[in-house]
Amino acid sequence: MVAMKPVDSHCQTFQRALAVLSKPWCGLILNSLQGGPYRYTEVRERTRGPGDKILSARLKELEAWGLILRRAATSSLCPAPRVRLAARLPRADVRPGPPAEGRGARV
Repeated sequence: MVAMKPVDSHCQTFQRALAVLSKPWCGLILNSLQGGPYRYTEVRERTRGPGDKILSARLKELEAWGLILRRAATSSLCPAPRVRLAARLPRADVRPGPPAEGRGARV
C-alpha cells in the first residue's frame, strides 16, 4: 500500500490548485492542451463542452494564472499577427506565478 503524504490545506499552492480546478471546464481545458499548441478552434473541438464565451473566458483566466501560454498565430500568407491565438501548456520546469493584478477576477 502506498503511504499518502499529508496535505497542508493552508498551503498557497494547494489553495490555488483547488481554485483553478474547481472552476467548471478548467480541468478539461488543461487536459486538452497536452501535446499542443492548439488554435482556439482546435481547443474548442478537443473540449466539446463549453460554449465559445466560457471557453474564451477560461483560457484568459488560465493565462492570467500562468498555467497556459498564448501567442498570436501567423501564417505564410499573412505574416502580420492576427486575432487567431495558439494556446499551450508551459514547460514543466517553468513554475506559474500569481495572476496579474486586476486580471484574476475576470470570468
